[in-house]
Amino acid sequence: MKIKEIIKPLEEFAPVYLQESYDNSGLLVGNENMEVKKVLITLDVTEEVLDEAITKQCNLIISHHPVIFKGLKSITGKNSSERIVAKAIKNDIGIYSIHTNLDNVDEGVNSILCDKLGLKNKKILSSKKELLRKLVTFCPVDDAEQVREAMFSAGAGYLGNYDSCSFNTPGTGSFKGSEDTNPYIGEKGKLHYEEEIRIETIYPVYREKKILNAMLEAHPYEEVAYDIYFLENEFNRVGAGMTGELEQEMNEMEFLKRVKEITQTGCIKHSKLLGNKIKKVAVCGGSGSFLIHGAIKTGADIFITGDIKYHDFFEAENKIVIADIGHYESEQFARELIFNIFIKKFPNFAVLISDLKTNPINYL
Repeated sequence: MKIKEIIKPLEEFAPVYLQESYDNSGLLVGNENMEVKKVLITLDVTEEVLDEAITKQCNLIISHHPVIFKGLKSITGKNSSERIVAKAIKNDIGIYSIHTNLDNVDEGVNSILCDKLGLKNKKILSSKKELLRKLVTFCPVDDAEQVREAMFSAGAGYLGNYDSCSFNTPGTGSFKGSEDTNPYIGEKGKLHYEEEIRIETIYPVYREKKILNAMLEAHPYEEVAYDIYFLENEFNRVGAGMTGELEQEMNEMEFLKRVKEITQTGCIKHSKLLGNKIKKVAVCGGSGSFLIHGAIKTGADIFITGDIKYHDFFEAENKIVIADIGHYESEQFARELIFNIFIKKFPNFAVLISDLKTNPINYL
């Protein structure tokens, strides 16, 4: 199986388009047409992980964090990133990273962290804007169903937990084809009026090419009329962080001990405990200090993330408990998430999760 075939379900689950502007997700080392024997999944690509891949004869590494992040201006071996890239190329090992795009999807890194913590009623904490478009097309009444279904199958028509969403308006279309046309209905050179359906549906911009191709293929007209509108709506299936609720409320210290046990973190740094019960929980895998005020606005009782700086803890202002469980600890389940995506699509393919703990932080 080729790399491009293996990464396809990953990019359908978490399109590269959804990565943050500073990120570097995607295929970083290797050729997409390279044949893959085994896959090794890791949170970070370290020199030890690369050696593990060589030992286990895995010629594709899939990581959460990109090994090439700030960019390489040379490959001379002066740092670990350069050594890893050089050694991967020498050993014909591909490296693919799925980072903030996996953070930003509603079933991604934050979702699996919520699941591990036993949270229900999950919602994106800070939804993305400017990701939605509206597609409008016009077709004969008898062909409207097949055109709608083609667009829905390609990824259009999702609205929250609803799918196949569209608005349909009857009307009359007119057209006159030149002598070079081959009209589906009517005669070339003659003005024709046809009872049509105006179909409106929304879609995420990263599905646009697939949806347009599906619509054009299903549409009977030789020349298809359609409009695309930019929308300002928030897209509640994509964004940063997530909130969820415990089935039964817990006191603060009891919940923190539960989090420590589940994540196996060596230390939880937290703001002042407020003596409240914990019911609604906000999380953000990785570095989530930018979401503190957003978590407060949701009414969350506690915000769990990593990489909280000293001054960030003051922003709790007795409104929420901020708990820093560590960057690695808050994202460690990404490996399991990636593995599950693979097993669902390729149940018989050799996919391994790295045995190595790549957390660079140790606790005394």
